[in-house]
Amino acid sequence: MSLGPRVIAGRHARRAMTKRELTVDEIMAILPETPRRISALTDGLTLAQLQTAPEPDAWSINDVLAHLRACHEVLGGSLLRIIIEDHPAFKGVNPRSWIRKTDYPEWEFARAFKAFKKQRAELLVVVQPLAPGAWERTATVTGMVGDTYERTARYYGDWMAGHERAHWRHIEQIAAAVAARPRST
Repeated sequence: MSLGPRVIAGRHARRAMTKRELTVDEIMAILPETPRRISALTDGLTLAQLQTAPEPDAWSINDVLAHLRACHEVLGGSLLRIIIEDHPAFKGVNPRSWIRKTDYPEWEFARAFKAFKKQRAELLVVVQPLAPGAWERTATVTGMVGDTYERTARYYGDWMAGHERAHWRHIEQIAAAVAARPRST
């Protein structure tokens, strides 16, 4: 995984300045769709193909899945905390920092995907029945340099859903590239 924090921070800053916030309906269309997309895009790929990057210093599908799992824990965890607790206060965590505390990149794809689907099912049990107003519940989040922000459940749902939707295309491109290569025997 080769993108450095400055590149990522710059991308997120540009995205935040130009992006329209997703509606709750859009968030709730994307979140259940992600596991289905990943399944469809990876169907028929071998273990080797799932773990192969299409070019040097690029991510494999397995790397993307590890990243999505870490993002789910951080972003989905923050969303759940805001829904379950009454105006919580917590320190924000960067998903890229969080993944370094895990062994997710080493997990075999099938096991990792099963864990991701379980994470998603547990999140959806809580958020699918929410009334629209519940998405506006807030938390006070302290950033990395001590700044504080009021963040809504919708903020984290929007971040997670928009981020995952971008990775649908990423996984599709990786799958096409590795599937086009001759299989080694």
